[in-house]
Amino acid sequence: MEELKQAILNKGVVLSDGVLKVDAFLNHQIDPVLALQIGKEFGSRFINSRITKVLTIESSGIAPGLTTALELKTPLIFARKRKSLTLSSNLLTAKVHSFTKNETNEITVSKDFINEGDNVLIIDDFLANGEAALGLASLVEQANATVAGIGIVIEKSFQPGRNKLEEAGYVVESLARLSSLVDKKVHFLEEISE
Repeated sequence: MEELKQAILNKGVVLSDGVLKVDAFLNHQIDPVLALQIGKEFGSRFINSRITKVLTIESSGIAPGLTTALELKTPLIFARKRKSLTLSSNLLTAKVHSFTKNETNEITVSKDFINEGDNVLIIDDFLANGEAALGLASLVEQANATVAGIGIVIEKSFQPGRNKLEEAGYVVESLARLSSLVDKKVHFLEEISE
């Protein structure tokens, strides 16, 4: 997705060989025009998947998840990382380790919102080691629903996340795939057309 690549090049900041800061447009300050384009792109990629729910994780996945859900005309659910007084029983739970924050959280979703027979699209802002996506997929499977696919805004292809997800049998669609962040420069993985 060219608009996303340009935002990464123009507004992204490489902090290290493994960390790209995109808080100027994606996960702290949100570029609403780009967010809508992201939703349209995911919508076009999954239009034939009969999605009944979009699932993401708080908080950085909410903007791309919402615009995708809007495009697919389906509800958005976000897994919570923190306990809530109103979300204390009848829960789906999974443990998720964050690469960027180097912490493990128990994520939760009410069983009321993912039902047996749902066809769920998982959306997340980044894919590094695949832990968030695997945790979200676990919630879907606990509800006896189906993971229709996993949409990633920015994939760090030099980390093992995609391989883990594909080995687990999931369809992964990434809008921007990075081949490296070496020397504080963003390098994109060139897509090979068949």
